[in-house]
Amino acid sequence: MRSVTQIPTIDLPQIKAAQKTLAGQIIKTPIVDLNQPQMVDALPDGCRATLKLELFQMAGSFKARGVYLSVQNLTPDQRKSGVVAASGGNHALAVSWAANAAGISAKIAIPRHADAIRIDGCRALGADAILCEDIAHAFQTMQDIAANENRAILHPFEGLSMSLGSATLGAEFHAQSDDLDIAIFPVGGGGLISGASVALKLLNPNIEIYGIEPFGADTMYRSFASGKPEQISSVDTIADSLGSPTALPISFGLTQQNVTAIHRVHDDEMRRAMALMNQSLNLMPEPACAAALAGLIGPLREICAGKRVGILACGANISLEKFQTILG
Repeated sequence: MRSVTQIPTIDLPQIKAAQKTLAGQIIKTPIVDLNQPQMVDALPDGCRATLKLELFQMAGSFKARGVYLSVQNLTPDQRKSGVVAASGGNHALAVSWAANAAGISAKIAIPRHADAIRIDGCRALGADAILCEDIAHAFQTMQDIAANENRAILHPFEGLSMSLGSATLGAEFHAQSDDLDIAIFPVGGGGLISGASVALKLLNPNIEIYGIEPFGADTMYRSFASGKPEQISSVDTIADSLGSPTALPISFGLTQQNVTAIHRVHDDEMRRAMALMNQSLNLMPEPACAAALAGLIGPLREICAGKRVGILACGANISLEKFQTILG
């Protein structure tokens, strides 16, 4: 008989407890009003837009929240053995940071073509960064290390701790903003939007929440269409942090319960949003970080006209060289 994954319930007491655990460990990231002269012409007509700058978070992205909670939930034996993860992106840095903060050993299987700033960052935080041929090889390496060394695997997006971490972000965003009509989040595996959407819906039941995926990595879009977690055979996008080829039950289930729809953007739309954030806000976002803005000024433009909209800048672990290469 096929097993069915139970979708966890996340409530406000759980979110408050997670916030207490994270207090003093993470940053309450600021928000910025996008209705300023250098940006306003790009926004939908009559839209009041707020950007939450989670790219200033510990380890450079929102991932720090959920990973820190995951590490705090390890058993004493798991702490002794250490942790292992596979990632070419922000999760690698978040695991390295959280393990360092907890004083435990971390091994990161990371594709050798990953941005050097991420590989060097993991090593600077004390993690053992193991270079692999590609992300598939990295995940196999992670599994082998976990089996041989009895290390706990820290998944990049699936699990209650990851969604709870993102729920603290959603609650924080709600507290910082006037009542929003719409919130927009980038979507990779769904660990961000799954938790953030729960918190926002609990605190503001009338809010509409939209996810933005690249056309070349549209796993969640396809999952919404079929009503079940899907996988894609290949990933083709500049947004490597949004390149999950598989949707999984917990993150998909929570997202399905709370998100209005998933929309897709082309790589050139993310490039335009990256350039706009750089020119108008002096930020250097990675493509995933610009995806929500790309959605706001692209496929969600008409929906967001005249609305109060919150969008998220999720991370910015990108080198100047790669940033310039992507923008051409």
